[in-house]
Amino acid sequence: MDNQQNEQLVRQIMAEVMANLGATGRVTTAPGSTPAGNSVPGGGVTSAQYPLGEKIPERIVSASGKKLGDFSLAGVESGALTAEDFRIAPQTLEMQAEVAESVGRDSLARNLRRAAELIAVPDDKLLEIYNALRPYRSTKAELFAIADDLETRYKCTVNAAFIREAAGVYEQRGRLKAA
Repeated sequence: MDNQQNEQLVRQIMAEVMANLGATGRVTTAPGSTPAGNSVPGGGVTSAQYPLGEKIPERIVSASGKKLGDFSLAGVESGALTAEDFRIAPQTLEMQAEVAESVGRDSLARNLRRAAELIAVPDDKLLEIYNALRPYRSTKAELFAIADDLETRYKCTVNAAFIREAAGVYEQRGRLKAA
């Protein structure tokens, strides 16, 4: 499959996803949200700017600071682009969250914001946390320590609260590791 076919396939998939989210031209505004096409307070984006890469490509940068226009197969082949350059930036996830909110998909927006927080956390640490959150793998104190570390070291306040909440739920349901 050539690049043009790949790009067309990605656009088709994203169009289907957005249609399922209710973010096509037939958007109905959810209570408290902004009508499609209007900017949200603070200079955010709405479904009118989706897909971001087509409508506002100048605002898309990777976590390493590369602009969307810097990405090419030639850049990969020459080594000018590395794996680190392909990591999404928290700001891009925030824009995606704003799009989700603009069509009333608040749960999706919260998930995107949690993901944005976790970009600062190294992959091996994320895997460690994932394993610790599995039932019977951690004590309540261990989960609280993980939450404290996320909050203090990586400024992941939302995810830290999520882990503390999980610890409480695990305790209620008897899913904590025996101390």
